[in-house]
Amino acid sequence: MKQTKFITAAALALLLGTIAATPAALAAEEAIVKTENGVSFVSGGVGDASSDSLQSLAKDFNLKLVFALKSGEYVSGVNVTIANAGGETLVDTTSEGPLFLTKLPAGNFKIVATLGSKSESRTVTVGGRLRTVDFRWASE
Repeated sequence: MKQTKFITAAALALLLGTIAATPAALAAEEAIVKTENGVSFVSGGVGDASSDSLQSLAKDFNLKLVFALKSGEYVSGVNVTIANAGGETLVDTTSEGPLFLTKLPAGNFKIVATLGSKSESRTVTVGGRLRTVDFRWASE
Protein backbone atom coordinates (compact mmCIF):
# COMPACT_ATOMS: atom_id res chain seq x y z
CA MET A 1 0.00 0.00 0.00
CA LYS A 2 2.82 2.43 0.90
CA GLN A 3 4.60 1.58 -2.35
CA THR A 4 1.44 2.40 -4.36
CA LYS A 5 1.13 5.81 -2.63
CA PHE A 6 4.81 6.49 -3.33
CA ILE A 7 4.42 5.61 -7.03
CA THR A 8 1.28 7.76 -7.27
CA ALA A 9 3.05 10.68 -5.58
CA ALA A 10 6.08 10.29 -7.87
CA ALA A 11 3.86 10.19 -10.96
CA LEU A 12 2.01 13.31 -9.79
CA ALA A 13 5.29 15.14 -9.17
CA LEU A 14 6.50 14.18 -12.64
CA LEU A 15 3.25 15.35 -14.21
CA LEU A 16 3.37 18.69 -12.37
CA GLY A 17 6.97 19.16 -13.42
CA THR A 18 5.98 18.56 -17.03
CA ILE A 19 3.14 21.08 -16.80
CA ALA A 20 5.46 23.66 -15.27
CA ALA A 21 7.82 23.27 -18.23
CA THR A 22 5.20 24.01 -20.89
CA PRO A 23 6.16 26.42 -23.68
CA ALA A 24 4.22 29.24 -21.96
CA ALA A 25 6.21 28.78 -18.76
CA LEU A 26 9.48 28.60 -20.71
CA ALA A 27 8.59 31.73 -22.69
CA ALA A 28 7.88 33.62 -19.48
CA GLU A 29 11.36 32.68 -18.26
CA GLU A 30 12.88 33.89 -21.53
CA ALA A 31 11.50 37.42 -21.12
CA ILE A 32 14.61 38.81 -19.46
CA VAL A 33 14.60 42.50 -18.65
CA LYS A 34 17.96 44.09 -19.46
CA THR A 35 19.33 47.47 -18.43
CA GLU A 36 21.66 49.72 -20.41
CA ASN A 37 22.66 53.21 -19.22
CA GLY A 38 19.93 53.08 -16.59
CA VAL A 39 17.19 52.23 -19.13
CA SER A 40 15.29 48.94 -18.72
CA PHE A 41 14.07 47.05 -21.79
CA VAL A 42 12.87 43.63 -22.90
CA SER A 43 12.14 42.20 -26.34
CA GLY A 44 10.62 39.13 -27.90
CA GLY A 45 7.15 38.18 -28.99
CA VAL A 46 7.95 35.33 -31.38
CA GLY A 47 5.01 32.98 -30.89
CA ASP A 48 1.85 33.36 -28.85
CA ALA A 49 3.39 32.39 -25.50
CA SER A 50 6.25 34.89 -25.80
CA SER A 51 3.88 37.60 -27.03
CA ASP A 52 1.53 36.96 -24.10
CA SER A 53 4.48 37.07 -21.69
CA LEU A 54 5.58 40.47 -23.00
CA GLN A 55 2.02 41.80 -22.98
CA SER A 56 1.79 40.89 -19.29
CA LEU A 57 4.96 42.93 -18.63
CA ALA A 58 3.77 45.99 -20.59
CA LYS A 59 2.31 47.66 -17.48
CA ASP A 60 5.88 48.13 -16.17
CA PHE A 61 7.07 50.07 -19.24
CA ASN A 62 6.14 53.35 -20.95
CA LEU A 63 7.16 52.68 -24.57
CA LYS A 64 6.32 49.72 -26.80
CA LEU A 65 7.87 49.36 -30.24
CA VAL A 66 6.34 47.00 -32.81
CA PHE A 67 8.33 45.82 -35.84
CA ALA A 68 6.68 44.48 -39.00
CA LEU A 69 6.73 44.53 -42.76
CA LYS A 70 4.08 46.59 -44.56
CA SER A 71 2.53 43.24 -45.52
CA GLY A 72 1.76 42.73 -41.82
CA GLU A 73 4.37 40.01 -41.20
CA TYR A 74 6.20 40.61 -37.92
CA VAL A 75 10.01 40.76 -37.95
CA SER A 76 12.80 40.26 -35.43
CA GLY A 77 16.50 41.02 -35.42
CA VAL A 78 15.86 44.76 -35.64
CA ASN A 79 18.69 46.96 -34.34
CA VAL A 80 17.21 49.53 -31.93
CA THR A 81 18.98 52.74 -30.96
CA ILE A 82 17.39 55.17 -28.52
CA ALA A 83 18.96 58.59 -27.93
CA ASN A 84 17.83 61.35 -25.58
CA ALA A 85 17.13 64.94 -26.68
CA GLY A 86 20.82 65.78 -26.19
CA GLY A 87 21.83 63.07 -28.68
CA GLU A 88 23.28 60.72 -26.04
CA THR A 89 22.70 57.07 -26.97
CA LEU A 90 20.93 55.31 -24.10
CA VAL A 91 20.16 51.97 -25.74
CA ASP A 92 21.82 50.22 -28.67
CA THR A 93 20.66 46.61 -28.98
CA THR A 94 19.03 44.07 -31.27
CA SER A 95 15.41 43.12 -30.67
CA GLU A 96 14.81 39.41 -30.15
CA GLY A 97 11.32 39.67 -31.63
CA PRO A 98 8.72 42.02 -33.06
CA LEU A 99 7.94 43.56 -29.65
CA PHE A 100 10.29 45.83 -27.70
CA LEU A 101 9.33 47.35 -24.35
CA THR A 102 11.36 50.00 -22.58
CA LYS A 103 11.02 52.30 -19.59
CA LEU A 104 12.43 55.74 -20.28
CA PRO A 105 12.39 58.87 -18.16
CA ALA A 106 9.82 61.45 -19.26
CA GLY A 107 11.06 63.44 -22.25
CA ASN A 108 11.81 63.41 -25.96
CA PHE A 109 13.77 60.63 -27.66
CA LYS A 110 14.95 59.71 -31.14
CA ILE A 111 14.46 56.05 -31.98
CA VAL A 112 16.20 54.48 -34.96
CA ALA A 113 15.12 50.95 -35.93
CA THR A 114 17.20 49.20 -38.59
CA LEU A 115 16.16 46.05 -40.43
CA GLY A 116 18.95 44.86 -42.69
CA SER A 117 20.21 48.04 -44.33
CA LYS A 118 16.93 49.96 -44.04
CA SER A 119 16.52 52.39 -41.15
CA GLU A 120 13.36 54.07 -39.92
CA SER A 121 13.47 56.83 -37.29
CA ARG A 122 10.87 58.39 -35.03
CA THR A 123 10.99 61.21 -32.52
CA VAL A 124 8.73 60.40 -29.59
CA THR A 125 7.66 62.05 -26.38
CA VAL A 126 7.41 59.63 -23.48
CA GLY A 127 5.61 60.15 -20.19
CA GLY A 128 4.10 57.87 -17.59
CA ARG A 129 1.60 56.01 -19.78
CA LEU A 130 2.42 53.26 -22.25
CA ARG A 131 2.87 54.60 -25.77
CA THR A 132 3.04 52.31 -28.82
CA VAL A 133 5.10 53.17 -31.89
CA ASP A 134 5.01 51.04 -35.06
CA PHE A 135 7.90 50.58 -37.45
CA ARG A 136 7.05 49.10 -40.87
CA TRP A 137 9.35 48.23 -43.73
CA ALA A 138 8.41 47.52 -47.36
CA SER A 139 10.55 44.35 -47.27
CA GLU A 140 13.54 42.82 -45.54
